[in-house]
Amino acid sequence: MGRWTDQDSDEARLPAGMERIGYDSDTGRYYFRDGSGSVWQGAQGAQFSEMTRVSARDGGSSSSYPPNEDVEAAPRRADGYQALATDANGRYLTTNASAYRTLFPFFLLIGVVMLLVWRLILSPGLSAPKNPCSSDATGYLVQPGDSCWEISHAHGLSLDDFKKLNKKVNCDALMPGTTVCLPNQPPDHHV
Repeated sequence: MGRWTDQDSDEARLPAGMERIGYDSDTGRYYFRDGSGSVWQGAQGAQFSEMTRVSARDGGSSSSYPPNEDVEAAPRRADGYQALATDANGRYLTTNASAYRTLFPFFLLIGVVMLLVWRLILSPGLSAPKNPCSSDATGYLVQPGDSCWEISHAHGLSLDDFKKLNKKVNCDALMPGTTVCLPNQPPDHHV
């Protein structure tokens, strides 16, 4: 706790009996009420400054803000209740369309990220796999449990011919889903 934190509250800075009751953001003025009900305003742009009386309480009538001043803090009841703003027909003003327009870029960014996640993680198989084989060979998709010897033997190739056709394939770590090349016409000799 700082050395002067007891001086940060309204009670410590305002004269006895004064309370802050509102702020007008258009003019940058704070409004205060004293113990007798008179309304005071501060200097423009200052939170605490020399105050000038705006209206005085006359014989039991309630104080009001000066005419032609748009004070954004409406007077409150003693229990702190403040009524919601209404239009000329008495309907509550609760929607703010500009708030949705402000959030639109955020939701657009979230949508683009979700599409990228779906495209890259959830649906990589939708794009047609490139055929690494030449025009005189066809691709074969390796199944679980297949080995280079089993694939070459099942298609009538020697293991050496299979390895010559598939130079980049590592037979020791053959993974299911890998595409290997097999000749269109099997050779005349069988293993």
